[in-house]
Amino acid sequence: MNPRWAYFRLQYPLVKRLLDNADFARDVQQRVLEERIRSTEDSRFGRDHGFSSIRSLEDFRRQVPISDFEYFRPYVDEVRAGRTDALFGPKTQLKMFALTSGTTEYPKHIPVTDQFLRSYKHGWKIWGLKTHADHRDLLSKHYVHLSSDWQQSRTPAGTWCGNISGLAAETRPAVVRRPFLVPPEVGKIGDWNNRQYTALRLAVPSRRVGLIITANPLTLISLAKLADDQKETLLRDLRDGTLTLPKPEVSMTDKRLSRRIRPLSKRRFRELEQIIERTGHLYPRDFWPELSVVAVWMGGPVGAFLPELRSLYGDCAVRDHGLSASEGRMTIPMQDESSFGMLDYETSYYEFIPEDQIGSSHPSVLEAHELQEGHSYFILMTNPGGLFRYNIRDVVRCVGFQGQAPLLEFLHKGAHCTNIAGEKLTEYQVVTAVKNAYRDLNRNVEPVMLLPVMGSPPHYLLLVEEPSRDIVQQLAERTDAHLCALNCEYDDRIRTRRLRPMFQRVIPAGSWKRLRDEKIATRGGSQEQYKHLFLGSSDEVIHQLGLAPSTERGIA
Repeated sequence: MNPRWAYFRLQYPLVKRLLDNADFARDVQQRVLEERIRSTEDSRFGRDHGFSSIRSLEDFRRQVPISDFEYFRPYVDEVRAGRTDALFGPKTQLKMFALTSGTTEYPKHIPVTDQFLRSYKHGWKIWGLKTHADHRDLLSKHYVHLSSDWQQSRTPAGTWCGNISGLAAETRPAVVRRPFLVPPEVGKIGDWNNRQYTALRLAVPSRRVGLIITANPLTLISLAKLADDQKETLLRDLRDGTLTLPKPEVSMTDKRLSRRIRPLSKRRFRELEQIIERTGHLYPRDFWPELSVVAVWMGGPVGAFLPELRSLYGDCAVRDHGLSASEGRMTIPMQDESSFGMLDYETSYYEFIPEDQIGSSHPSVLEAHELQEGHSYFILMTNPGGLFRYNIRDVVRCVGFQGQAPLLEFLHKGAHCTNIAGEKLTEYQVVTAVKNAYRDLNRNVEPVMLLPVMGSPPHYLLLVEEPSRDIVQQLAERTDAHLCALNCEYDDRIRTRRLRPMFQRVIPAGSWKRLRDEKIATRGGSQEQYKHLFLGSSDEVIHQLGLAPSTERGIA
């Protein structure tokens, strides 16, 4: 029997257990919370918050405040210095710190413990098993997973810091590891283009790629475009058994990668040549004809890029990656073509605050089973990484239930909301309006940013990397119209002239890439984690781009 079939049959009961136990998700959540409290009550955080005296949910909520990362930073800093008892019990093993950008100029270091890693991998196992159950052909195909490096830097105590996806990839069981064409070592290549080109060089030789996994659809769009842009070099490397990196000053020294660089079979090489002769391009939709599933984030702002992703990767299913962050996995999608997933109720404890109450001094706080379908909430996490009642600032909508476990769809980051004239504009609305505006113009969605600009009256400024000013003006006008249709308050402020109609501005090509690289360099995180913001909080971006302020509509 195929080893993967045997593994699948042995492990699939985990999926059935999760679905069946959803009827008792409330009880499971209570046990998860109790375990989190008892396992850390001897830590300094546990002592500071009286964990030993907590006997009920009311005690927990009274003694532990709702917090962001800055509340935990002093404890995390102690763990970084080697004093793990600041947040954890004596039996806890610290594996690494997951790096991600914070709300200040300092990156967040999320502790990844042995239990945290098990929980993270368990969620991915459930996701993978259910995906394979729905696409049995994957059990005989290859996979492409684009992960990042988990060994980017060290703490003062010598613990590695980086991206948890790299550690999870390196520690896969052998039977699961074999089908992956891009080894975790590729994630350690520092230059982004070199990393993507190396992934292509290793994966394109197989025409039987069935599954591609990465978080951000923009990562796969850039991968596809790089394959086409570098098609001559790529074919030459495939023919000769070489690796010509886009930035040749970066050397390829990893012997495990070098062993994989071999000449392509003449049959496959001719197939790729014929694709270029027939289409004039080299895109995944053609060189991976057996692709079954692409797994990326589908909800929130990045959902706007799915049409372009589909055009590049062909007629395959898109499966949501799941709502996940450096702080942990929150949902497990169970079906294709849907941006929602079931709450991962077995690994972390969750609370929820109604979106319209987040600024209240005494907001309603709900458990998972208390959510209402169609309503939007902020998520609070109590995870195995030492965070309690942590406001991750993700806004989700409850779209239904599996038993007592809510089905959640990511909408936007809660911080990404502007309100300069009472319009309460959200990034979700901006993304929807921009997506519809591009659709009106029969064009693929490109990264843009809408910025509030104070004035008398104030207005919003649309920044676009677009060489045609006529297109930019049309885009701004259509985006404005769609925002008015989506947000009655915005429409009212425009009609009553408390907001001026949207301005637009062309910015230099490559501006978004430069901002991304600068943010990652100064605040941490990785290329895969980075989410382009469609709605900025101020016009500070104008200064970051080195542009002079503009005060007239349409000035570039």
